[in-house]
Amino acid sequence: MSDRLSYEEKKELPDSVYGLPERREYPMPDAAHVRAAEAYFRYCPEELRPRLARAILSKAQQFGVDVESPTVIGYANK
Repeated sequence: MSDRLSYEEKKELPDSVYGLPERREYPMPDAAHVRAAEAYFRYCPEELRPRLARAILSKAQQFGVDVESPTVIGYANK
């Protein structure tokens, strides 16, 4: 799987791999996409950040990724 997912690839992903499944945003099917979600976290709407942060940390643990962003870690604890 490349760094970028095509529209067709995104359509085939289950909701469970998304950081925001109801919006189907921030797909994290692998470690590279967990890092991408962390990098693009600042674009997430404020009211959804705590939930996305917790999803990023959960997927990071699943794929063995170290989350380095203090912002993501801080929102996960809200």
